[in-house]
Amino acid sequence: MSSIINLIHKNRADGFIRYLALILLFTLSFLSGQSLAETDGTALAKKLYDRPDGRDASLRAIMILSKKGNKPRYRTLYTYRLDKKNGETWTLMRFTEPPDINGTGLLTHDRPGKDSSQWIYLPALDRTRRISTSRKGGRFVGSDIYYEDLRKRDVEKDQHHIIGKGKIGKLTVTKLESIPLDPDDSVYSKRISWVHIRTMTPLQVDYYKAGSEAPVKRMKVNKIQKLQGYWTVIDSTVYDLERERQTRLVTRAIKYDQQLPASLFSRQSLSDTRLEKAYRP
Repeated sequence: MSSIINLIHKNRADGFIRYLALILLFTLSFLSGQSLAETDGTALAKKLYDRPDGRDASLRAIMILSKKGNKPRYRTLYTYRLDKKNGETWTLMRFTEPPDINGTGLLTHDRPGKDSSQWIYLPALDRTRRISTSRKGGRFVGSDIYYEDLRKRDVEKDQHHIIGKGKIGKLTVTKLESIPLDPDDSVYSKRISWVHIRTMTPLQVDYYKAGSEAPVKRMKVNKIQKLQGYWTVIDSTVYDLERERQTRLVTRAIKYDQQLPASLFSRQSLSDTRLEKAYRP
């Protein structure tokens, strides 16, 4: 009788050990999958950050602001970008039309590992003003584009995970979730980028805010084209999903690798439109 009881106890013990082993194996597999998703996500985010787009570029674009029930408003702007050898990216944006915003400019200095610096020039006041980091959620010239959207965000500021595949039209994309490590460092609680791997281009980005289960904003690429050897977004739309507004950007002309001078991206050039005219495409 005692031998039977011992056998039962032994079988129970063996079963419990097998149960623990299965739980441990499942847990390790789950954690391993999570780690792999995060590792792959960070690698993809770095590829997006480093995607080839020339040492410098200048472009002319039309900005179209639309709101339900209102007539579209059109603006013409020029954008200049310079990638520095130390990893910094400098950008200058200048509006030329309509007349009431002619000359308005935005200068951005993105520095790896540091906060971006931004200055806006208002010709009506003939004044240059620094944009504080607390205003990263401010709307740029009344559009659906935030000041934060015009900054090149460091990969290390977010936790990145690949969360699956998807389709945009007939194209297969990889969905990359990016969540700020510091919630106060971004307007958004997370971003989900729908990345086309062959062109290494996000064809759609969904933006979320704290407490929102659905995206509050969405960027969609309408057209992409290879120009001078670089995949270039030439038509895109930003949708404000809460206010039913949208801002469309259509590139009319672009030039890469012109050897733009660093002096073009100074506070002096921000307030003097004459310095940039020679580099307009």
